[in-house]
Amino acid sequence: MLTRFNAFIQKWIAVLTPLSLIIGVVLGEVGTHFLFLIPWFFAFMTFTGALGMDFKDFKMVAKYPKAILLSILFLHILMPLWGYMLSTILLDDSLLTVGFTLAVAVPTGVTSVIWVTITRGNLPLALSIILLDTLLAPLILPLILVAVAGTAVTIDSGALIMGLLWMIVLPTLAGIMMNEVTRGKVKDTWGGRLAPFSKISLLLIIMINGSVIAPYLQNFSWEIIGILLLVLFITLSAYAFALVTGHYLLKEPSIVTTFTYNVGMRNISVGVVIATAYFPPKVAMPVVFCMLFQQLIASFASKAMIRYQAYRNY
Repeated sequence: MLTRFNAFIQKWIAVLTPLSLIIGVVLGEVGTHFLFLIPWFFAFMTFTGALGMDFKDFKMVAKYPKAILLSILFLHILMPLWGYMLSTILLDDSLLTVGFTLAVAVPTGVTSVIWVTITRGNLPLALSIILLDTLLAPLILPLILVAVAGTAVTIDSGALIMGLLWMIVLPTLAGIMMNEVTRGKVKDTWGGRLAPFSKISLLLIIMINGSVIAPYLQNFSWEIIGILLLVLFITLSAYAFALVTGHYLLKEPSIVTTFTYNVGMRNISVGVVIATAYFPPKVAMPVVFCMLFQQLIASFASKAMIRYQAYRNY
């Protein structure tokens, strides 16, 4: 039953994501009373995702160093600069600039594993990038946010680092250790059972944060339309930049596919948690809106990646 329920949520995630946001906006202040639960939901999601990882994934670092270095470069330097530049020029709002930069500076998305598998990418490489990037997040992300926020927003860097350790690093290590100790059995016995609850946690996070940004959405304006369009453009451009770069520098189609998805997808959930916990509500708007497009664009990208592989293998 849980397996079928998980498949149902996965199939309709592109619909359930905006629906959760709408419900959160409608609930308004009611939803904000549950903000304290978000870090717990996210820690649970991270733990569940880590049950399929092990320390052997680090072997890919030595086998594909160029792909991994390029991924870190895109994830934490090039795309944050791109988001910062576009939002500064087009929107001229310091809080939105922090939001856009945060949205593209968070670690790569764990759900990229699903799409890498579907498109016949290199799964061990994808797992190694996710694992390495996740463990680096508490070191890299605070530096980016402090540099971008400047004097516009006061950031408690120590609290942010501890929050990232609690929400990302510790649950990841706990999941990996359980996988190692049980020799992979925990993934088969509990991974599938916990998967639907992990997705429900994601939807609840979106719903609660919908309540947080509700005051900004009650009066739908051209600014909100502009934010939505810019979020869509930046998300699409991440895939485009990664595919072109991978085509010329990485060559092998399965590696290019993996690189493209790891750069294109983000762990937006952690971005939402950070935006809500450490910044004014307006910062969360671009981050939450990314959730509306991420899975849908990943689905369209899968068709493009399969065609690309067919072209390269022709």
